Amino acid sequence: MYTNIPTEELITIIKTACLNNNIEDNLKQNIIKLSKTIIDQNYFQFLDKSYVQPEGLAIGEPTFSIISELYLQFLENPTIYNIPLNYDIKGYFRYIDDILIVYDEEKTNIDTILDCFNNISPKIKFAIEKETECKINFLEITINREPNKMSIDIYRKPTYTDVTIPNDSCHPREHKMAAIHYLYNRMNTYQLSPEEQQKESINIQQILKNDGYNTTIVKNASRREKPKQDKNETQWAKFTYTGKETRAITKVFKNTKLRTVYSTNNIGKLLTARHQQPKYKYEKCGIYQITCPTCNMKYIGQTR
Repeated sequence: MYTNIPTEELITIIKTACLNNNIEDNLKQNIIKLSKTIIDQNYFQFLDKSYVQPEGLAIGEPTFSIISELYLQFLENPTIYNIPLNYDIKGYFRYIDDILIVYDEEKTNIDTILDCFNNISPKIKFAIEKETECKINFLEITINREPNKMSIDIYRKPTYTDVTIPNDSCHPREHKMAAIHYLYNRMNTYQLSPEEQQKESINIQQILKNDGYNTTIVKNASRREKPKQDKNETQWAKFTYTGKETRAITKVFKNTKLRTVYSTNNIGKLLTARHQQPKYKYEKCGIYQITCPTCNMKYIGQTR
């Protein structure tokens, strides 16, 4: 999706969004300038060579997820929203670039709907996946269409490997438990049938067993409620987790208002080959600042 978004239209769309939200002029001008800078600087470096991406947005740039969402909302209102009204669509649900459409096949031709979507923008092309055997997968659930009701199951892709953070990995316990809590929370939050909930519980226990966890201890730990903290008084410090030594250091802050959060290092990060650093400071890509040693005036420039 990112690489197909027409960048030449984005600034106009951002201006319109600012007007529609009654953003004050100074802030609006700053948003437009920043957006234009981000969109224009669509270049990247690989193996000591610089490349410019002339069309679309680069994959992996955090800001572009916001800009692409803005573009999709621009398409939706009112263009896409008119399609369900005109073709008697019962439901339209979108999460980023995944769309679920509910329709009556006796009243609506879904292939006609697909043509309407593909005529919205010359660069954005939609593909369709129809239900098979009264089932369809959407995000991480399988929706089952039954005679008098709808039901859902947990969906896992065929490439799913039943692996979470292994128990013997050098990760803090909080990270491991967060991954496990996610599995249990999803099972308990989604409206699964008793049979599917039992099936999912067995799947989770098998995943934990494969990753070396004691399933009884983990299940009890997943039920514990964390003590509430006063967010106004809490301060946070980040530590790179290296094992029991890090835990010993952070225990010093246990009875203080300072809370610790762990980041992790792994072999992949440690062994990643780094490109040769530029010989001179201002050969680096990006924004730089020079301060005059005499009058302390500052000059800010940009280099590629």
